[in-house]
Amino acid sequence: MSTTVSPGAVTAVPEIGAAAPAARRLPAEDGRRPRWQRVLFVAALVGAAVIFMLPFVWLISASLRPREYVFAPGFLPTPFAPDNYAEAWRAVPLVTWLLNSVVVGSAAAAAVTISSAWVAFGFAYFRFPGRNLLFGLVLATMMLPFAVTMIPTYLIWSKLGLTDTQVPLWAGNLFGSAFYIFLLRQFLLSLPREYFEAARVDGASYPQLFWKLAFPLIRPALLVAFVFEFKASWTDLLKPLIYLRNEQLYTLPRGLKVVLDRFGYGGEQQWEVVLAGSVIATVPMIILFFLAQRHFVEGIATSGRKG
Repeated sequence: MSTTVSPGAVTAVPEIGAAAPAARRLPAEDGRRPRWQRVLFVAALVGAAVIFMLPFVWLISASLRPREYVFAPGFLPTPFAPDNYAEAWRAVPLVTWLLNSVVVGSAAAAAVTISSAWVAFGFAYFRFPGRNLLFGLVLATMMLPFAVTMIPTYLIWSKLGLTDTQVPLWAGNLFGSAFYIFLLRQFLLSLPREYFEAARVDGASYPQLFWKLAFPLIRPALLVAFVFEFKASWTDLLKPLIYLRNEQLYTLPRGLKVVLDRFGYGGEQQWEVVLAGSVIATVPMIILFFLAQRHFVEGIATSGRKG
């Protein structure tokens, strides 16, 4: 320990790197809620989780029943008919649609994540006149509904000869998204500016600042943007309905529309096939969320701390 002498007092100052003395914890500083509050909180969470899970549990149960028992009351799949999934695989090209959704979703998520990160880095790092006004205009584009730009966008892709291809489903994301630009900018603003200034002094260029410094530091926020957009692309039905005509290019939502038309209303009333296809389309998103859950929650929490 080193000491600093001042008139009439001697104050102990810990050395750099030395462990600070343990602070005395008062009973009021424990921060633990009373047991009844914790029990009530956990019970509320469990109740909410059960309510949100009931539709999916029913979906799985109904997809495992014979046709005449699909809409029977209860949550147990009795009688048990797992052959519904084999019938769904045989009836339509689910494998092709599944792979198409993975390709389109990955391309759309990667395109919007990288492009939005570039724009967000510019708004977070550079200081220039009108920056806040320009950023406000970018955010204002979120107020435009898709229906406003749907026809002009279709005419552009039609002139380029790219209708009935999967390109319009993801290539528009190369121009970024206002929501993800805002999300990533908030994360970038939480980083100390001194990191970037020190790198500039060492001779780093602006692309190097982004790829070698900012990109690794904002990885949780990038993962949030990627998962959000992948989910949005995975569940998007409108764009495939507008642009795709070839059944071999269909994504899962567009394919499920075919399944519903063929086996549901106005079709053969084979609802067990429709429900089995719905489960197959839902499970990959659940798996993706559980794999990315830790980084996903961290990215959302950190992005909300600044601004």
